[in-house]
Amino acid sequence: MNQLKYGTISHQGLPYNNPFSVEKIEAVIDLLGLTDQAVVLDIGTGRAELPIRLVERYQVKALGLELNSSYVQEALEQTARRIPLGRLELRACDAQTFESEPDSFDLVSCLGACHVYGGFRPTLERLAHYVRPGGYVLVGDGYWKQEPSLEYLAALETTRAELQTHAENVTTGVSLGLMPMYACVCNEDEWDRFEWLRMYERFAYRKPDDPGLPDLIAQLHSWRDIYLRWGRDTLGFGLYLFQK
Repeated sequence: MNQLKYGTISHQGLPYNNPFSVEKIEAVIDLLGLTDQAVVLDIGTGRAELPIRLVERYQVKALGLELNSSYVQEALEQTARRIPLGRLELRACDAQTFESEPDSFDLVSCLGACHVYGGFRPTLERLAHYVRPGGYVLVGDGYWKQEPSLEYLAALETTRAELQTHAENVTTGVSLGLMPMYACVCNEDEWDRFEWLRMYERFAYRKPDDPGLPDLIAQLHSWRDIYLRWGRDTLGFGLYLFQK
């Protein structure tokens, strides 16, 4: 099954590819206080909603990295409609291949793409390397709300070490010499909205002859069962703002 194709379908209708409401992310944007001289890097930018909002709000210059070419095309269309030409550069690339001089950016963000660098801590390390002293690192990642059951871990095909607790995510930044400035988590309403978008069901109704549909429906049913049995009570998603 084409994971990029069906992953794109599952996130249709969301400005950000994570469970956070627009209002919560806007509250974090308010805290940044960037100037029009600021330079921003967003890793795993999706449809580039975050850098677009930062340009709209602060007139920054931004660079967005995204592997999914469908998202990049949508981001280009949004950019052309909403912000001045030349304020946002988009690159369709694997963020692992991106290199930049240290201390190059005023803000580096990665919302929901920590897997690119192998987890929360290595993501913080990489992002902090790119940020100037006094600049910001903004990361969105999962955390354990409670100890995951062995059955849940088996269903996810992962281990307890894949994620930390919310508190451990904050203290990881401290251990790397970063100052925590703000942290918040998704509530259950936000998670339910995210998990019940019904995009797969709508796609199945519109495209009944799609060759990947049987696998897609099986995956949908499996994931929904996992979410209702364990995920809703166990898996959280947090947003973490640090200053270097």
